[in-house]
Amino acid sequence: MALKSTPICNFGEKAHDFSLKDLHGKWLNLDQCRGPHGLLVMFISNHCPYVQAIRKKLVRDTAELIEAGIGCVAIMPNDQLNYPDDSVANMKRVAEQFAFPFPYLVDDTQQVAREYGAVCTPDFFGYNANLELQYRGRLDASGAKPDADDQPRELFEAMKLVADTGHGPREQIASIGCSIKWKH
Repeated sequence: MALKSTPICNFGEKAHDFSLKDLHGKWLNLDQCRGPHGLLVMFISNHCPYVQAIRKKLVRDTAELIEAGIGCVAIMPNDQLNYPDDSVANMKRVAEQFAFPFPYLVDDTQQVAREYGAVCTPDFFGYNANLELQYRGRLDASGAKPDADDQPRELFEAMKLVADTGHGPREQIASIGCSIKWKH
């Protein structure tokens, strides 16, 4: 596991369009995933301990953000052949086990992850209603500690601010996680 951290937010960068399959083979694109007040694009995986540690909080926060008009979508960019824990079958199992309230999409070619500049899982991209980047930070300070429930909800609060004002916080702390498992 190579630990990576995300770069600082490039405020105003436009969201990249995509068309990816969900876990049932249905194609979804950017416009189908966005909400009236913005969009949260999350690059996650099944095997990364940093993602495993935050899954319950991610479900809680995204369910509340969806209610606030922020569309949420997760994209799994890893090489499934060399990382079978990230296979579609295991993606389905995890999505059902944790009752993901958001679509979980497969980036087989890894092109979408490259276009977004994703570097790790988890990697969060928060956009306003105009699909302009406003947040590129972490979920919270828990890192890979699954029982760290007393942390301020940084991602949630940032995206609520985006929903309410169209702008994210100027101060953001980078997300950390496992490097994306690129195909060779």
